[in-house]
Amino acid sequence: MTFKNTLEFAQQLDAEDVLSHYREEFHYPQVNGKDVIYFTGNSLGLQPKRSQKFVDEVMKDWRELAVEGHFYADKPWWDYHERLAEGLSKVVGAKPEEVSVMNTLTVNLHLLMVSFYRPTAKRFKIICEEKAFPSDQYMLQSQVRFHGLNPNEAIVELKKRDGEHSWRTQDIVQTIEEVGEELALVLMGGVNYYNGQVLDMKAITEAGKSVGAFVGWDLAHAVGNVKLQLHGWGADFAAWCSYKYMNSGPGNASGIFVHEKYLGQKDIPRFEGWWGTKKETRFLMEPEFDPIASADAWQLSNPPILSLAPYLASLELFDEVGMATLIEKQQKIVAYLEFILHEIDKQVESSFEIITPKDRGCQLSVFLHGEGRPLFDYLMKNGVITDWREPNVIRLAPAPFYCSFEDMYNFGQILKRGILQK
Repeated sequence: MTFKNTLEFAQQLDAEDVLSHYREEFHYPQVNGKDVIYFTGNSLGLQPKRSQKFVDEVMKDWRELAVEGHFYADKPWWDYHERLAEGLSKVVGAKPEEVSVMNTLTVNLHLLMVSFYRPTAKRFKIICEEKAFPSDQYMLQSQVRFHGLNPNEAIVELKKRDGEHSWRTQDIVQTIEEVGEELALVLMGGVNYYNGQVLDMKAITEAGKSVGAFVGWDLAHAVGNVKLQLHGWGADFAAWCSYKYMNSGPGNASGIFVHEKYLGQKDIPRFEGWWGTKKETRFLMEPEFDPIASADAWQLSNPPILSLAPYLASLELFDEVGMATLIEKQQKIVAYLEFILHEIDKQVESSFEIITPKDRGCQLSVFLHGEGRPLFDYLMKNGVITDWREPNVIRLAPAPFYCSFEDMYNFGQILKRGILQK
């Protein structure tokens, strides 16, 4: 398709967009009396309007039933989390029994490391990407120290080639092969938070498995954003947060994936709690742990129902639309945003450098050469909610549920004015 940098063309794209009416399903902040152009779904998704109904249901049941809500609410609390498994399994490419919801992301990664990081004298190294999200770095370093190892020796960071902004799959696979029999675990972000690159998770998983290592994925920026096939790829485990592209609310519950070959095992290393025991025996208060034959066996405590309610509401939207349709629009709207950036670049003295490769999801990370923080401040004051990373990078994430092609055009005009007004 040949794009045009005109309002009429952007409105035509919106008229043809099968998801355009889903904009009405979300609440928007306002600046200067107008709905914002929202580019930070990669940090916190907008609130679905139907979330309130799901939360109100729980509040009503709590008010009217109190403790009996565990068994007699319309959606009983004791198995509330199970309602999320089917929808999540479609989003991450898994079987429902391989998926559970609990805790928050870094907590879950720590818990999964108990099962999938088992260092020996020979096989003890972990491969991750350089400058991984800080929480992942801290988690890995503390896990390595917990096992009495030196992070400088045990953690192998994958670096980009000099002068390049993204990783090459061949370099990642080569590093995996070189570490070889010393490699215990590959744990990386499926979509890099900084440059927006989607890693070749299938190829990397296959490479890690071929040398006998466990392979896990931090999918914080991937879930609800890109196509995932965790079961088919043979990943051992994964975890993700739900408040970015999944729109479940600030700091909300994390999801996990555990491959079916590890389910139902009583002898797998795992920190255990009573909500991971079989439902049939849970309230018998037996002294021995009897794991549920699903990823729920990694649950420790009863889940926070008030947190799960908006997550369930958002999953209802994903189930209605399907990931294939979301990804189709995502690719088109990101391509249009890229076109708009190049068009504005021709009209101003500044130079834009998009550091996100073509293997991408919703996000474009852009170097604004010659520009600084004042441009970001101008965008924010003029209704463009975006993300700034030092020294001069903005991250733009047009989530397909609630961003429009007209938003992309209007952003280009605001960006141009912000540069020219200096």
